Amino acid sequence: MSISSNIATIRTTIPRDVTLICVSKFHPAEAIMEAYACGERDFGESRVQELVPKYEALPKDIRWHFIGHLQTNKVKQIVPFVHMIHSVDSVRLLETINKEAEKIGRRIKVLLEVHVAKEETKSGFTPEELSTLNIQHSTFNNIEICGLMGMATNTDDEAEWRRCFREIKHLGKQLLNHSELLNNSAPQISMGMSDDYLVAIEEGSTMVRIGSTIFGSRGY
Repeated sequence: MSISSNIATIRTTIPRDVTLICVSKFHPAEAIMEAYACGERDFGESRVQELVPKYEALPKDIRWHFIGHLQTNKVKQIVPFVHMIHSVDSVRLLETINKEAEKIGRRIKVLLEVHVAKEETKSGFTPEELSTLNIQHSTFNNIEICGLMGMATNTDDEAEWRRCFREIKHLGKQLLNHSELLNNSAPQISMGMSDDYLVAIEEGSTMVRIGSTIFGSRGY
């Protein structure tokens, strides 16, 4: 099936209040433009060295979401244009984003990445770390914390997916109670990928990150 037909099929399964992020990492600009022609504007990338040239080459109304591990020394390369950074996994990274955004007079939307999956390889704040974060808005004037991002355990067990997604959603509700952290009244919850996004939506996701179901297998 073509990218356009894949998107049409996926769109029938996603409620209007859930944002579809087309994960375009490892896919060429031509594939992104095919999705763009279908009306898609939210695209996700995980490597700075891949995102920057795509931003430079593609239409400027694309909303770029950074979804991979972000090194502090690369923050300044994407701060001028990135729409949202989903994968903020440390206070140090928050501080760097805020500093680089302040230099150019931007306010950057971010999500705090939380680790609830069973794999140790996944990154993010633990639930315990998240509950004890002490971040004052007066210190982070150039950041808007919009909610949480997380991933389910890499398994075929739907019950385990649901456990992960429910915990992320619960942590999002807890974050809402920390008014010093969250800048809006409805936290964004970025969870769900090609294999598990339907379950994620059922469990409260507001953003799904779908790549292979749209673009096919990746050309690493």
